[in-house]
Amino acid sequence: MREDLLDLYDLAALACALTGTIFAGKLHFSPLTDSTNSDALEAARSGAPNGSVYFSDEQRAGRGRGDHAWDSAAGDGLYASVLLRTPIPAVRLPLLPLAAGLAAAEATRAVAGVAIDLRWPNDLLIGSLKVGGILAESKISGGFADFAVVGIGINVHQRSFSPDLIATATSLDLESGVPSDTGSPVSDFCSLGWGDRSSSLGWKTKRSVSRQPLLLSLLKSLERETHLLLAPAAVTIPERVELASTWIRGRRVEVHGPQACTGVTAGLDENGFLLVRTDAGVVAVQTGGIRAAEIS
Repeated sequence: MREDLLDLYDLAALACALTGTIFAGKLHFSPLTDSTNSDALEAARSGAPNGSVYFSDEQRAGRGRGDHAWDSAAGDGLYASVLLRTPIPAVRLPLLPLAAGLAAAEATRAVAGVAIDLRWPNDLLIGSLKVGGILAESKISGGFADFAVVGIGINVHQRSFSPDLIATATSLDLESGVPSDTGSPVSDFCSLGWGDRSSSLGWKTKRSVSRQPLLLSLLKSLERETHLLLAPAAVTIPERVELASTWIRGRRVEVHGPQACTGVTAGLDENGFLLVRTDAGVVAVQTGGIRAAEIS
C-alpha cells in the first residue's frame, strides 16, 4: 500500500478524545490479529474490564454471524470489538445487535455523510449493498449477561471485491467519494472480478473517509445506545430500528435459519424479534438472517 494512502490510527489522540467515557484507558490495538471478537472474548474470560476495546488494521479470520467469514484486508476497514460487563438482562440481549446497528448508522452518517439501512438482525446496507456487519456474543449467568462482546466491521477504503462479493458489497469511500472528471459510465460489476470498482463507478481513487473519527464516533454512539439496555428506554430500540430500516415492515423476505419461512415483515416485537406474516400465520423470528424474496 502506498504511504500516501495509509489511514493510520493516532492512538494517543484516540485515548485523549475518549477521556470520560467507559473506554478511557482501555484501548487495545493490534496491527494484525485473527479476530477482534476472539480477542475480546479471550480477554473477557481473563477478567478484562467493562469498556475494553480491541481493534486492528487487519484480521486473518474475521467472523460474521453464523460463522461466516468477514473479509478484513489490511488498512481497508474498521474492525473493532467492545467488551461490555454491564448487567444487561438476558431477555434484552437480542436488542444488543440492534442497538449496535443504531450506533453504527449514526456514526456513519455523521462521519461519511451516507445513510445506512439496517437489515435485521445485523447488516449495515447502503442501498442494496452491504457495507458493514455486527456480531454480538455473550455469556449469561443468573438471568443477566456476565459479559457481552459487540464486534463491528465496516468497509471503509475497499475499491475492489472478490467475485463472490462484488455484486453485494460496497465501502464508504465508494459511496461517499468524489465524482471523476471523466464521467465514465457504470459498467457491469459482475464482469470485473477483482478489478477496481471505483473506476467503473466513475470515482476518483482518493480516500474520503478516515477511520479515526469513524471509530471515535462509533464508540461514543455505542456507549449511549448500550446504556439504554439497562433503562426503561430499552423499549424504544425496536421502534427506532424500524424507523431506520426499509426491511422491518412491508418487505417480502426469505428467512434463513432454524425458522426458515417466506412472508412479509410486520415489525419487531418488544424483544427485537422480527415478525413475519406467512401463509400459516405470523412467525416471531428469533435468529437467522433475511434476504429479499422473489415476488411470484
